Amino acid sequence: MSITTAIPEKKDIAEPQSRTMVFVQRASDYIELTKPRLVLMILITTAAGFYLGSPTVVNWMQFLHTLIGAGLTAAGVLGLNQYLERDIDAKMPRTQNRPIPAGRMCPMKALFFGVFLTACGMLYLTVLVNAMSGFVISLIVVSYLFIYTPLKRKTSLCTLIGAVPGALPPVVGWVAAQGKLSGPAWVLFAILFLWQLPHSLAIAYVYREDYAKAGLKLLPVIHPDGASTRRQIVFNCVALMGIGLLPVFFNIAGGLYFIAALFIGGIFLLSGIYLHKSRSTKAARYVLYASLLYLPCLFIAMTIDKV
Repeated sequence: MSITTAIPEKKDIAEPQSRTMVFVQRASDYIELTKPRLVLMILITTAAGFYLGSPTVVNWMQFLHTLIGAGLTAAGVLGLNQYLERDIDAKMPRTQNRPIPAGRMCPMKALFFGVFLTACGMLYLTVLVNAMSGFVISLIVVSYLFIYTPLKRKTSLCTLIGAVPGALPPVVGWVAAQGKLSGPAWVLFAILFLWQLPHSLAIAYVYREDYAKAGLKLLPVIHPDGASTRRQIVFNCVALMGIGLLPVFFNIAGGLYFIAALFIGGIFLLSGIYLHKSRSTKAARYVLYASLLYLPCLFIAMTIDKV
């Protein structure tokens, strides 16, 4: 075989490999757009809400439908959030490599992808689970995208307001199982609501310089000394310790959960106190890690010790 005939053969081999690499990169970008780790956290709390709200026998098919609908909606909303905040992401080093600001994805493609996933998830829940779960998840969509997201540019109260949609996933699971709202569902809501405040403030404390460059009006940006942020973190960790015990009094979980909630809540609170004393970014990261440990551990303990 001559050299002239061998060269085209090498190109023919390289071209399919190149197309495969492009496909893998595009698929990776679409997955990144949905923030899968955050979707997983949402699904854990949704699943816990469904299990805790179920009667003695769990409807596993309904459970699966709930997770599919909630997962699609969460992925779509998080993708739409990146579309809406693409200009902000382009200004912050930690987000500049996301698909849209990095130029790997057209904004309109991200918009259509997000709308498609969100609409499919909401419709899926409404039709295959029940109307109440579809309604609650629609509240998440509206409040997160059209209230919380724009308020981040205007007021530090955005953290408080953003905690509302973030606290609703276990309520989605609860109403998916029961078809109605009841007192225990609001207890789960309250736990997630209070958990998000120190969690979000710790993130804002760590990345306050980035947020300031992007023009976001978060508490550590408005008060750069961080004193008010540190006080809020400690205050909300204390409040969370108390609210975290309510499942026992609402007959959601038992004594084992009570002990676990005290222990996990105590670790979370100690991390907040350490931040308040040290005032360091490193300590804020400890608060963030403690928050990521707290939530799954608490809900695992609650499901294990379900009454």
